[in-house]
Amino acid sequence: MLNYFTAFNFGELFKASMVLFAVIDVIGSVPLIIKIQEQSGDIHPARTSFVSLGIMIGFLILGESILKLFGVDVGSFAVAGSLILFAMSLEMILGVRLFRDSVSGKTASVVPLAFPIIAGAGTMTTLVSLRAEFQNINIVLAILLNVLLVYTVLRLTKRIERILGPGGIAIMKKVFGIILLAIAVKLFTTNIAKIILNIETEKKVQKVEIVHAPQQDKPNTPSEQKDSTLNQ
Repeated sequence: MLNYFTAFNFGELFKASMVLFAVIDVIGSVPLIIKIQEQSGDIHPARTSFVSLGIMIGFLILGESILKLFGVDVGSFAVAGSLILFAMSLEMILGVRLFRDSVSGKTASVVPLAFPIIAGAGTMTTLVSLRAEFQNINIVLAILLNVLLVYTVLRLTKRIERILGPGGIAIMKKVFGIILLAIAVKLFTTNIAKIILNIETEKKVQKVEIVHAPQQDKPNTPSEQKDSTLNQ
């Protein structure tokens, strides 16, 4: 318990919270949430929040083990995920649709709302990359704060739409799209640099092992054996 208190860092908590806030983009998803609510008839904020929390906590704890099971390292996964975040940011900035999600009225609170809209591929990628930089306790608290925000937004979706208006929501979507684009670029450059560094390090280690490898004594040639006999 004491370790958790000593590992707590407000700076890490703030950074992790802001990154997850930008990736989840629950404010920018308000129009989509309203559309799902109209199609499905009803959305359960508590169910959506709990399912999203379970997915994010579960992937934070088991995500790295799952990747190892498939022989994928965190850096490679983060690079792949940065491309997904890049595509998501383009959706937000340009207003294009790159990902298609089908809506089921009976399970709208879980699919597609909890997954993949809130706890989707971008969120999972972000959690793995955050785990490589921050302490788990700070990431878990950041997840809890964002899930609490998700619950609040789901409860107040229509009121938020009236307050912000279509123009306000569009502006927020563009702003968070640019932030998400910057996060994607940083995530890509940081992890691709680590991958290149690891490859170069492995090459150097292999060269050192080859140089210091024990050399077997070569058998004497017939001429060398003859010279040795004459010397005797």
